[in-house]
Amino acid sequence: MRREELDQLGRALRAQLVELIDDLTPGADLGLLFLDEPNVADWHEPLRYSYSALFRGERPEGLGAADIALRATGVLGPAGWDIVGPQEEIDGTRRTYVLTACHPDGIRIEVRTGDHNSAVFYSGQTPAQALREPEEFQWPEPVRTPETLTLGYVLCYECDGLGACDCCGGRGWVPSEPHGRSKCRQCNRKRVCPICRGGGELAVSQLSSYQLGYYPELSQ
Repeated sequence: MRREELDQLGRALRAQLVELIDDLTPGADLGLLFLDEPNVADWHEPLRYSYSALFRGERPEGLGAADIALRATGVLGPAGWDIVGPQEEIDGTRRTYVLTACHPDGIRIEVRTGDHNSAVFYSGQTPAQALREPEEFQWPEPVRTPETLTLGYVLCYECDGLGACDCCGGRGWVPSEPHGRSKCRQCNRKRVCPICRGGGELAVSQLSSYQLGYYPELSQ
């Protein structure tokens, strides 16, 4: 159901962008307006997804940048969008007009154009939505225990038989702010223990002198 709601917002975003593009920059190739799959917008758990789009059109000859911004207001305002702008951004001799519109359902559209060239840039995004309920992370069961060791092997000194990376629990990432998660530096996203490489055990005959220091019982 949540995915259906998100898909519906994506279709609404595309429909409004199509109307806007056809009105402001007629003749643009709408086949280049891609909204195929939602992307991750927030990496906190649970992940939140949104549809987003970027599109470039060309301002019709004889129509100024300020005129485009005002026409965008004329399209979006009567359709129930809250309009901010058009705001002027001045960089030296360049003057850019930016209009931002927000719909009550959370969709956001921005139209940006300047007098220094004929380009009109459209961007849009649906509100970010989680597609599932939060779930407490469950650590995996160990792949080896003292009772299931292969003859001539010992439990891995790094993961103690877990097999999975004991830093991230086999996820390949760890919680991190401000973005929500970051790459696990211990396994480098490989998800398995970097010492036993997922086996959970190490062959005694192949242990280095340094590694043998983790197993004082072997020298007895």
